[in-house]
Amino acid sequence: MDSATTDRPQGTDQRETQSLIASDKVEGTAVYGRDGNSIGSVKRLMIEKRSGQVTDAIISVGGFLGLGSELNSIPWSKLDYDTSLGGYRLDVTEDQLRNAPRFDENDYESRANDRDYQKSVYEYWAVTPYWY
Repeated sequence: MDSATTDRPQGTDQRETQSLIASDKVEGTAVYGRDGNSIGSVKRLMIEKRSGQVTDAIISVGGFLGLGSELNSIPWSKLDYDTSLGGYRLDVTEDQLRNAPRFDENDYESRANDRDYQKSVYEYWAVTPYWY
């Protein structure tokens, strides 16, 4: 038996081990605010090509059935998985999230490749940018 099989907690599938999880299993996972209320879900993960490290989670906030929602790019280090909630906890208030840099789906490509936008995100969340 390989270590990926033996590391897997009971009740999980092949996309998860004790310390690893597949990106498709993270996408769609609920995100909860400081108060424990749901504030959105993970839409996608951004991965730095050279290091392979997850840099940001794109969080879909608001809308109904994915329509009219806005996207927030949140530095990955700001998210903590909370087993009691079965999702990621983001230690922020609703106002902080509402005032954070955000964009809609139509702006995704331009924002994802805009270093000034990325810098504004990391400054807002008081996190050292991954490219430093």
